[in-house]
Amino acid sequence: MRLSSLPQYKRNAMRFTQIVRVLSKYGLAGWLKSSDPDFLKKIFKSKEGEEIVGRNKGERMRLAAQELGPTFIKLAQILSTRSDLLGPEITSELQRLQSKVPADSYDVVQATFFNETGKKIEEVFEEFTEEALGSASIGQVHAARLENGREVVVKIQHPDIEQQIKEDLDILEGLAGLAEEFSKDLRAVHPRDTMREFRRTLLRELDYERELKNLVEFRQNFAEQPEVHFPYPVPEISTGRILTMEKLVGIDFLDLGKDDSLDVDRGRLAQIGANVYLDMIFRDGFYHADPHPGNMMVLANGVLGMLDCGMTGRVDPQSMEDLSSMLIAIINQDAEDMVYYVCRIGSIPQDLDRNQLKIELGEFIAEYGKRPMEDLDAGAAIEDCIQIVRQNAIILRPNISMLLKVLVMLEGSSRLLDREFSLAEILEPYMRKMMRKKLSPKENLKRLAQMAKDWDRLVRGFPRHANQILERVDQGEFQVNLDHKHLDTAVNRLVLGILTAALFMGSALMLSSAVPPRIFGISIFGFLGTIAAIFLGILVLKAIHNSNDLN
Repeated sequence: MRLSSLPQYKRNAMRFTQIVRVLSKYGLAGWLKSSDPDFLKKIFKSKEGEEIVGRNKGERMRLAAQELGPTFIKLAQILSTRSDLLGPEITSELQRLQSKVPADSYDVVQATFFNETGKKIEEVFEEFTEEALGSASIGQVHAARLENGREVVVKIQHPDIEQQIKEDLDILEGLAGLAEEFSKDLRAVHPRDTMREFRRTLLRELDYERELKNLVEFRQNFAEQPEVHFPYPVPEISTGRILTMEKLVGIDFLDLGKDDSLDVDRGRLAQIGANVYLDMIFRDGFYHADPHPGNMMVLANGVLGMLDCGMTGRVDPQSMEDLSSMLIAIINQDAEDMVYYVCRIGSIPQDLDRNQLKIELGEFIAEYGKRPMEDLDAGAAIEDCIQIVRQNAIILRPNISMLLKVLVMLEGSSRLLDREFSLAEILEPYMRKMMRKKLSPKENLKRLAQMAKDWDRLVRGFPRHANQILERVDQGEFQVNLDHKHLDTAVNRLVLGILTAALFMGSALMLSSAVPPRIFGISIFGFLGTIAAIFLGILVLKAIHNSNDLN
């Protein structure tokens, strides 16, 4: 496949070329690291003038994303949750990405607001600050006051950002297709599937109406917990590109982590934040997927305020059951069960060495399985488990990978406030409750009922499926496709061996019969044929020897 034959290239050749050029530049910078000549340092620089030759892979990926703009920044931020794909060194670097961009002028903001609502800003708000409080890759935020006196913030998308992101996504899908077709290493991480998941996630984040619904759901889930507060949305002044919500005033966790002089009960706040997230995950199955310190703040009276609910995750019942089963396997020191459930929550390669995986998971269980909760570093345990999964080329389901990363980030954010914080201790009652639920008679009855349904479906469908198979056999349409590893190579060698033997036999007969033309009484064709057969025979033997070495 040629690059120019891709429909994405034909639709937007200039942007396609720019993306490929930038990605190539940052890739070459890594390749040139060993030589590192001074004149190349002047050529290979980031958009901001930073030298990129000699930087590690994670840094180059971060700088490339910043240079390519909003779509790639968001892609890198989402990939920062996928340690199973990229490894902890790269994902920790991608977490440093800042998506700050210049704010749009007030005239542009006014035009966007009018196009979305059909009203002018001054008709809706008593006060609206022309200067943005902040501007990120997708939109910017302004402070405002409603006519009833309530203080709010208004998120407004940048103009044409949706079209730009959709075009970039089309280009990335084309590149993912090329990668999957031509790169064996990249094919193992399923770039097409990764891009489809990324497209779905990013397009959902572009829809501010979805974030509004997230706020409503979070507020309902935590209505009886006064220690946490989610901003109330204002639906009548919100659209797909505009989100109006309550303005929270307080101290964010980043400032608390930097200034020890602030009079705040840090241990209590860390525990509240952890419990809020664990309630989201284990109680509600719906959680805030970005527990960055900048997204949490301390409001009046020590209440925890939650910000930026655009990125969320859901835990389906099957995933929760698999995770609880893994936990039981760790407690029971059962590496065999651990292997089974790790393979259930991920996509496994065809050549997976299950014995090696069992050994590595057995060592993991031996290290963490019997530690007291107060001595257990939950974040390190999760990272070690993800590393084992990655080394065995297992790709976790996106919702599982995101959930595990959220737990690691949660522990890091909590330790900004309380250096003695232990996520494992906070997790213990949730895990016990989860295990009791899994082992309860009610849950066992539900599983038995589901098994009965599955068997009933299988038995009911068997006659029809068997009849369809027999009809296809009768019509001569039934086919059996066998996919044997290295079969093509073996067949090619067999055919070459047969041809070599035939050539040798025929040439030997021509030599013995002195078939003309002859030189010094020797058949020319017989002699040349014999030499060619010997040469081909050596090649076949060498190929067989090499394949035996590989096996």
